[in-house]
Amino acid sequence: MGYTVTDTTIDEWQDRLTALSHSLHAEPEVAFAEHASAGKLAALLDDAGFKVTEGVGELPTALTAEYGDGDLTIGICAEYDALPGIGHGCGHNIICAASAGAAIALKAAADRYGFRVKLLGTPAEESGGGKQLMLAAGAFDDVTVAMMAHPGPSDLAGAGDSTQACSRFEVTYRGRPAHAAAAPWEGVNAADAAVVAQVAIGLLRHQTPPAYRIAGFIRAGGDKTNIIPENCILEYEVRTPEAAQLPTLRRRVHACFEAGALATGATVAFRPTGPDYLDLRNDPWLIERYASHLPDFGRTAVHLPPGLNAASTDMGNVSHALPSIHPTIALHGVTAMPHTHEFAAYAITPAADEALAHAAKLLARTGLDLARDPAARAAYINLHASRPTHPS
Repeated sequence: MGYTVTDTTIDEWQDRLTALSHSLHAEPEVAFAEHASAGKLAALLDDAGFKVTEGVGELPTALTAEYGDGDLTIGICAEYDALPGIGHGCGHNIICAASAGAAIALKAAADRYGFRVKLLGTPAEESGGGKQLMLAAGAFDDVTVAMMAHPGPSDLAGAGDSTQACSRFEVTYRGRPAHAAAAPWEGVNAADAAVVAQVAIGLLRHQTPPAYRIAGFIRAGGDKTNIIPENCILEYEVRTPEAAQLPTLRRRVHACFEAGALATGATVAFRPTGPDYLDLRNDPWLIERYASHLPDFGRTAVHLPPGLNAASTDMGNVSHALPSIHPTIALHGVTAMPHTHEFAAYAITPAADEALAHAAKLLARTGLDLARDPAARAAYINLHASRPTHPS
């Protein structure tokens, strides 16, 4: 049988998969608002013969699509949220269509090899941690392994490839308004508190390890020039190579914000804006099988030095809970980095459509390798049986 059934199935669905990718790109929706996007994916999978469930885990834009029976469940994660102002500058339209293709291809082999296919439509990867919310709701409890592929400028498929852990939070300063010309001394300037904090953070960067990242912006900082700002709201994030390092960096950054409050007399409050994202752990056996198929598609994986990949994903949370892979599929000829207008423009080019098809076939082949390898299959099934459910 080889990989004919999976590859051929994707070829047969190629036009509809490409159309899905382009349609998502034309109608970008941000985190937790991906109603049309989730609906398009659900409709395609329903047509493909899956049992589709929408609103999974009380998340209106989360879904699952299931087919087959057996002791092995191969999970495929699909993302479809876009970036504010940039649209699909992270290529989630490609991810969604490639994951749909992989699931449909595996469905074609599921009955013969006695396994289940479960696609998980996961909202809010860019912010909000949809996968972690679905983990906590039990959506991954029956999944033996989970896979997806992310577009980028290079092919990455190494067991040591990772992403950074990330913690995002909102900072609110509250002061006291006053007339900025007549009696500024009567005010407590919340925006000044933010300035003090940002200066402190700038100095802190000099004494953090090279792989650590601190980023943020001021969302609201005043209304008129002649009013001392009463409130100032910032959104910030901190990233570290490993999740265990997050609390220390977050604590040091919080201290900078507390310094702004102390210096100005404002009060400060912190609020997490979503679950922490954990560092990615590619499963060695699964990623090796994925990488072994790259030459068939004219691809060669690039090996990045540890810590060089500063991106973050909630697929890291999944990888801490169950065996997972999150390789990067290259858009050939594209040099733009994700999260830019340039990458968004490339996400519906022929290079993107080719990457979509290749990623779908690579993921499907990897799943088929697992289903047909008795030793590996038994090992992963046994690991699944010993795994706690509903990880927090």
